[in-house]
Amino acid sequence: MRKYLILFLTVITIVSCSQRGQLNSEGLADLKVLYVGGQPDVETMGGRTHSAEESENSILERMASFETFLKSKFTVVEVIRGKNYAPEMSDTFDVTIFDGHIPVIEQAFRGYDINGNQVYNRARMLPYDFNRAAITIASMSEVITRAIGSKNDWYCLCLDADAHNWVEDHPIFHGPFTVSMTTRMEPTPDDAFYYTYFTGNLPDSTKMWRVQQKGYMDDRSTPIGMVARPWGYVENEDSEYISSGVCAKSIDAVAIGRHGNFLHWGFAAAPNNMTEEAKQVFANAVVYISNFNGEKMLVRKHNDRIATREYIKECKYLATMPPYEERVTWTLEANEEGLKMQASAREKQRKGHQLNQTEQYYLNFVPQTPMTLEEYLKRYLKEAFTACGSDLEKYLPYYDENLPYFYGGEGSYVLSIDEDCKAWGIDNHDVKLLDMAISCLEKGDDIERAKRILDRYTLCDFETAKEWRAWYKKYRKKMFFTESGGWVFMISGPSSLPGNDAYARIRRNAEAERQQEEQTSFLSTPTYEDPVSIAAKWVSENKGGYIELSFSLYQGFRLYKEVSSKDPFTPLSVETSAPAGIFIGELITPPSRPLGNRGNSVYENDFTISIPVDGGISGPVTCTISWQSCDDKICLPPQKREFKVMVRQ
Repeated sequence: MRKYLILFLTVITIVSCSQRGQLNSEGLADLKVLYVGGQPDVETMGGRTHSAEESENSILERMASFETFLKSKFTVVEVIRGKNYAPEMSDTFDVTIFDGHIPVIEQAFRGYDINGNQVYNRARMLPYDFNRAAITIASMSEVITRAIGSKNDWYCLCLDADAHNWVEDHPIFHGPFTVSMTTRMEPTPDDAFYYTYFTGNLPDSTKMWRVQQKGYMDDRSTPIGMVARPWGYVENEDSEYISSGVCAKSIDAVAIGRHGNFLHWGFAAAPNNMTEEAKQVFANAVVYISNFNGEKMLVRKHNDRIATREYIKECKYLATMPPYEERVTWTLEANEEGLKMQASAREKQRKGHQLNQTEQYYLNFVPQTPMTLEEYLKRYLKEAFTACGSDLEKYLPYYDENLPYFYGGEGSYVLSIDEDCKAWGIDNHDVKLLDMAISCLEKGDDIERAKRILDRYTLCDFETAKEWRAWYKKYRKKMFFTESGGWVFMISGPSSLPGNDAYARIRRNAEAERQQEEQTSFLSTPTYEDPVSIAAKWVSENKGGYIELSFSLYQGFRLYKEVSSKDPFTPLSVETSAPAGIFIGELITPPSRPLGNRGNSVYENDFTISIPVDGGISGPVTCTISWQSCDDKICLPPQKREFKVMVRQ
């Protein structure tokens, strides 16, 4: 009977897709589409600013471009500004396209959980149960859907104009609007080769098709697209990878993909900058995602930097000499450049010439000591170092032998050995683990371990062994394991099934008192979730003084001092404003080290920037600091923070 039911449902789905795939006599798809705009059609990151009038005109031009295009493809189209959107508006449309910020319905929260761990919940703009078919364009995937657990997270805002490695038989490339793909072989993106420890060896050239007429590499004012993380993206039935694209990340970064009822279109171009074939593909994507109207994401990815077993590939690579030697080379090159600057400054001083503030800084330059191998391993492979020390030959066997027992459900890119699973000798991806735990409860044997395992690997809160056994017996054959969704077993089917409540763990910590984080002038400890800590204070001297900005970076993270015109990263900048009579001098910055061969330079670890102040009067000075922090796996969204420092002279 079940076989016939599946066949019947399949026939219904095929018929439904076929009806949606038919165009009327005017060549339009019979769909009601809501376009929610508000993004300007110019890039606003990386220090590029525009007047309010320029920005508003750009928003209107982008909205008009989408309106004209969508009305040429669909029977009903409504266009609104994001600030005027409410989630219930989507109920009367087949597809909603998000291309602008929408109102926040729950503010961001930063505080602590019941264990004292720092917690950050991003601002939420959609209800948890939002189930309307939607397309999110570029970074709107991160902004609008991440707070409700979407896998369409911010891996990098670095997507250019070309797509590659697409799923050629996917429906969006075949109809209902005809697509004539123009492909060509191009050099494989340079940045992709850095990630071969994940992807394996790559060919010198890759087949591509042009999505945008121009990208940010052609025109720096062009909006930059966003790719999502590939690790764990397609591990379950409610998500699918569709295409990657030219970017600064791995060859499989998700440029186009679907998670539940949300389709991520990572390319940032409006229709007036799309190629003709891309317009057809986008229109087909609207038709395709309409088939998921009324569905919700099953797996929810609440931690965008959760480790998956793919991360072990990087750990194995880091446990070799080449990456260690590369970091030593970076330090030596930075030292060499700093000593050159110092020699130049001292020679200028010897000749009696006046030095600028940067040259004065380099007079006291002290070369950094390169990390020892032990320091490197302790920093980048902390958990494994405890077991393996400085013996590189121990690391690969360590990862291979413990592969079934690594657990990544807590923290950011943290894989630790689950000693409970190891004690039983059962892979934590194997449902036999749950069976064993339930059996222990039934027998009254090893109860504490059994409870820990059931709590760690399920989203259920049953009180008795009988309840656990009934649940396991009923859903055993439908169980699947998700790493990106929290390293838990879930049930294939509706989110209403017991064991599929993606917010169970959030509610478990709801009893914690929310402690609002105070902004102080003290330097806090950076974390992986919040890797940049900044403090500002006034330092008096005989004549005048200076504002001292202290930066502390989480291990492995960097800030950009200089950014090549070929890259989209946002450099560190400090802007000041002060009352009349207070004079701000030129920033005194520490030496940076070069990164790559494109002219980029970065700051790492802890460093200080000084801002000389003179004028003989007291008053508040506002320091606005902008930056983008990156490590070897992710570039976080650009950040901005403002400090008011009382200058007392």
